[in-house]
Amino acid sequence: MATAVSILTAYLIGSLSFAVIVSRAFALPDPRSYGSGNPGATNVLRTGKKLAALLTLIGDGGKGWLAVFLALRYAAEYGVDATGVAACAVAVFLGHIFPVFFRFKGGKGVSTAGGILLAVNPWLGVAAIATWFVIALFFRYSSLASIVSAVFAPLYYFFLLGAREVLPALIIMAALVVWRHKANILKLVAGEERRIGEKGDSASA
Repeated sequence: MATAVSILTAYLIGSLSFAVIVSRAFALPDPRSYGSGNPGATNVLRTGKKLAALLTLIGDGGKGWLAVFLALRYAAEYGVDATGVAACAVAVFLGHIFPVFFRFKGGKGVSTAGGILLAVNPWLGVAAIATWFVIALFFRYSSLASIVSAVFAPLYYFFLLGAREVLPALIIMAALVVWRHKANILKLVAGEERRIGEKGDSASA
């Protein structure tokens, strides 16, 4: 019972779409109604409100961190094992992608995944975020940076901590990030993907 409650709580935390919440607070258009239609920080940035985009980034990353931190800190006291904690990580991620509060239309999960990784292990989070920045710097594709960092995250975890219970959860999240970027992948292959800084840059957060 405690495991089910923990997973549900994590999902509900993930369902708080900060792109929508922050946009409403700033009286901005719904981020699902313009640009890429993706409720993430990059799309919010299209409005020109950098503070709104920053708050969206912090909120989406923070909720991923919070859900996993709470599971790691308190779950064991209620009999939730390591597998249950891993399930909470997946649940908060799924909450972001399919938020129950916003008709299941969520973002691509990159920022939330970053927060999850930081909660699982700070060095793991730093490694994944550093990978994003390196790829983004050299290739200037936000989507490519997101995909590469997502794919490498389970590998970093394996080499840092071994094949523990969280590893399958990270593999699932990596697969979902790649799936959510399927349109971006097609554009990359066709040479049509916008580079970072170009007008109309595709959102990936």
